[in-house]
Amino acid sequence: MYYTQNIRTNVQINYPGGGSGKGITDLTNKQVDFAGSDAPLNANQTTAAPGVLHIPETIGAVALAYNLPSIPTGLNLTGDIIAKIYLGTITKWNDAAIQALNPSTTLPNEDIVTVHRSEGSGTTNIFTKYLSNASATWATTVGASTTVQWPAGGIGQQGNAAVASTVNSTQYSIGYIELNYVLKNHMTVAAIKNPTGSFVLPTLDSTTIAVQASASQGLPTGSESWSSVSLLNANNASAYPIVSFTYILVYKDLSGAYGSSMTQDKATQLVQYIWWLVHDGQSLAPNLQYATLPANVVAIDEASIQSITFNGQTLPVS
Repeated sequence: MYYTQNIRTNVQINYPGGGSGKGITDLTNKQVDFAGSDAPLNANQTTAAPGVLHIPETIGAVALAYNLPSIPTGLNLTGDIIAKIYLGTITKWNDAAIQALNPSTTLPNEDIVTVHRSEGSGTTNIFTKYLSNASATWATTVGASTTVQWPAGGIGQQGNAAVASTVNSTQYSIGYIELNYVLKNHMTVAAIKNPTGSFVLPTLDSTTIAVQASASQGLPTGSESWSSVSLLNANNASAYPIVSFTYILVYKDLSGAYGSSMTQDKATQLVQYIWWLVHDGQSLAPNLQYATLPANVVAIDEASIQSITFNGQTLPVS
């Protein structure tokens, strides 16, 4: 990890992953000192884990990767068609609706194999929120959450890496994956129609444009709910439509949250790490295909981090 190898070599950070759902559960059960999640806490989760701060730390995109032999990146899709594919309403790649969006491409008469996350996942939360916005049928029959009942079955896999591997190894498949995994695995991806009518590929540039078009909205403080905050469907011709914050979740009162397992020194190191993430750590984001935080979001984060206490005392951020 860059921070422990280059910034604070005396600090150890163990981040095992496992999906946003597991992170939220482990934080609620006081089994971890902080969690990372692409999904903000919902009302029930906030009740179960009172006093948790939301600290947006980066911004990423969810891509639709597909495995169609001899068909390059850039197949045009819309949110409604993607919803119908995952609903099982559209089952063939050469369905008339897909063919109409791609008139110069010869699509195969093959069954579409859908791939999805099998565990609680913030990526699933983003993707299903997008589908709920695109399709009234999806919104009323499936909805949006970190876990949903997939109506068309398909292949479930745990983690972005496993979904990427499955799509890469399964002809005629499609799956939703974080952009950095798509680029790392050199995958073919769809261009998604945004609200202006443009078909846009997921890239760092199109993600950044979406942030610039959306993140100027009024945002909550770190101690308030972020469940209604959305970077989806930014109204800009060059903006990719499936974009979201990733959050660090941490208790505001570290001594009250963890009891004897949290010392003042450990609390200080944790606060200083999060401060680094939203400041100097942002310089690492572009190479990992994540957008950097806008200044207004950094300002919110600064206030949140400075509000974290241990035994009633604020902690030095540097």
